[in-house]
Amino acid sequence: MIYIGIDVGKNKLDCLWLKDVLSEKIKTKVFKNNPEDFERIAQWLTKVTTAQPEQLHVTLEATGVYHEGIATHLFQLGFQVSVVNPARSKEFAKALGVTHKTDKSDRLLLAKFGYQVTPKLWTPEAPEVRKLKVLIKRIESIEKDIQRELNRKEQAEIAANSYIVIVSVLVKEKNRLIEELDTHIDNHPTLKVNRRFLESIPGVGSVVSAYLGLIPRIRESGTLKGRSMLSKVGPANVRAKIYMAAVVAKQHNPDVKALYERLKSRGKTHMQALGAAMRKLVQICFGVVKHQSEYKPQIV
Repeated sequence: MIYIGIDVGKNKLDCLWLKDVLSEKIKTKVFKNNPEDFERIAQWLTKVTTAQPEQLHVTLEATGVYHEGIATHLFQLGFQVSVVNPARSKEFAKALGVTHKTDKSDRLLLAKFGYQVTPKLWTPEAPEVRKLKVLIKRIESIEKDIQRELNRKEQAEIAANSYIVIVSVLVKEKNRLIEELDTHIDNHPTLKVNRRFLESIPGVGSVVSAYLGLIPRIRESGTLKGRSMLSKVGPANVRAKIYMAAVVAKQHNPDVKALYERLKSRGKTHMQALGAAMRKLVQICFGVVKHQSEYKPQIV
């Protein structure tokens, strides 16, 4: 296997071929992060290595949406692609004693990561899951805009009505997108049945179930960590939604409530107990989706 590291930026892709692991002999080239250069990258890699795509293991970090184009293109051409959580590559760098970051060191690190760690291979999201993510992100963005306008209105002495008009437009668009989201889920059997199972869990409403429809990706993203907490390297938006769900679940979900109260009785703080409740709630969510069944309390 031949190991490639790609450092992904918004506008460019720094590519590196690790020709020799021991001597760290390398070959590098920089491309633009656009569809036209995706094919150029594939051609360059196969040309300089004189290898077939399936012999090349490309490792890159998950960077918002900026990695998706090149990762998908290389996957479709038959390359072995691994998309790793930045936290994992950061820990790997510390283990190697790398203390400073440069584009060259990043892509070399990723190639070494692919060689030494052999991360699992990546596959693109199904189109319906990708659309689900896009709709959720757009709804989130509009929610932030609404809050921003409301904050401005509170401080405005003049033209307050203008903020009200803008907020009403944003709320209308948010509601339209929520309807589109619901329709999208209903039109895809897997998403629809998973939502039914998830919403059978006390504490999990329609909003949280939409987020947790992405459960396989949530597991890969690093949201889960350890025995009693959610990782801070996971998506902040998902953690926020799970936090609010756990606040409800600790009152109405028998299993989550029992765990929360048990930890509180042992002297744990509210936030420590709530963190464990969040973890428990996510585990329950994973369970109903994995076993394709509605929630059944373990504690009656």
